[in-house]
Amino acid sequence: MRFRSAGYTPLMLMAQTFALLGFACYAVVLTALQDEWRLSNLQSGLIASAFFFGYMLVVPLATVLTDRLDARRVYLVGGVSASCGLLGMGLFAHNFFSAALFMALNGAGLAGTYMPGLKILSDRMKSGELTRHIAFYTAFFGIGTGFSYLCSGWILHALGWRYVFTLIAIGPFAAFLLVLFFIPPLDHDKWTGPLKIYLRDIFPVAKWRLVLQDKNASGFIFGYTAHTLELFASRSWLVAFFGFCAVISGESFFFTATTLAGVINFFGVPSSILGNEIALRVGRQKWVCFVMLMSAVMGIALAFSTGHSWWLIVALAIGHAIFIMADSATLTAGLVISSQENIKGAAMGLHSLMGFGGGLLGPAIFGFVLDLTGSRLSQSSWIWAYAAIVMWGVLFVLYERRSGWVEKNQDDGRDLE
Repeated sequence: MRFRSAGYTPLMLMAQTFALLGFACYAVVLTALQDEWRLSNLQSGLIASAFFFGYMLVVPLATVLTDRLDARRVYLVGGVSASCGLLGMGLFAHNFFSAALFMALNGAGLAGTYMPGLKILSDRMKSGELTRHIAFYTAFFGIGTGFSYLCSGWILHALGWRYVFTLIAIGPFAAFLLVLFFIPPLDHDKWTGPLKIYLRDIFPVAKWRLVLQDKNASGFIFGYTAHTLELFASRSWLVAFFGFCAVISGESFFFTATTLAGVINFFGVPSSILGNEIALRVGRQKWVCFVMLMSAVMGIALAFSTGHSWWLIVALAIGHAIFIMADSATLTAGLVISSQENIKGAAMGLHSLMGFGGGLLGPAIFGFVLDLTGSRLSQSSWIWAYAAIVMWGVLFVLYERRSGWVEKNQDDGRDLE
């Protein structure tokens, strides 16, 4: 079955949703594993970070391959790898080290699907407004993670934490099947000779240097790094935060903590899409800086809300989710549009590598600060932990405003037709 180029977007959105079903599994079971295995907050955060470590190990190779091969091939390998990591976590993980290993394999699988999936779209989009397709693709990250929270929470309460991983492993495999059967290969593969991969191909430092020399492109990459540090730290610890709020208030909300976290994640989808539309009008750089400052304010306000009404806590959590995602599509679309065509794959690889490097640091920083300032049963510890992850966006804004990035190329917000 063949589709017109625009018809690939709905298929890739569906595939991405399936591929991301394993994203929040660990966040949902974090407190259960922490109690069962007697983990510290830092160890709990490091297991979450192992997911992003696996992503970082593989994403340079995965993205450079998309400059040489049809990204569809890379995507298929990624889908199988993610399923294997989830199955290993559910069937064999029994302590900190084994859990970190299988979470890293799961993250490596995501590296083979997320940015290569975006490359599948960009390689097949011959006309139209590419950045809007990119906006929908990045926004659907929130759809996938939202369903991940919901499905994982339901399975946890019904069957236990091991079934969370083993059943959710079906998701990435379903993404594999969608791409295998419904996304046709490119008419002409990019690489016709023998495929030889060297270390300089996996880590194309020369190309990355060219990308970073473009101050406009590098600004989007550094902004994405600060964005993902805050985003993934918040998502990794959100269920545990709601559990703490329930203990402090002594009240139960009509949603469970996992369902609540999943529902809140869905607010990031329209936020990312609408944020990109606003950025097209006011300028990407100005919008990114405004959103990062507002996200920091909402994150700190959320941390201070413990002990108050559930309605205030939920409202602030929604506000934080909205602002934390409002620049996501803008940052990625800005990088894609501003990169030179011959190094676009390398630029997307560096963008993803540094972004998920922020994701690696975020959960560990959050857990470390919880340990350093008390425990996850101390309100002040949660305030310090949230401050430790939102401060990077503020520092990014202060630095880039001084460097003049905000004033550069403000007319680049318009789509290329």
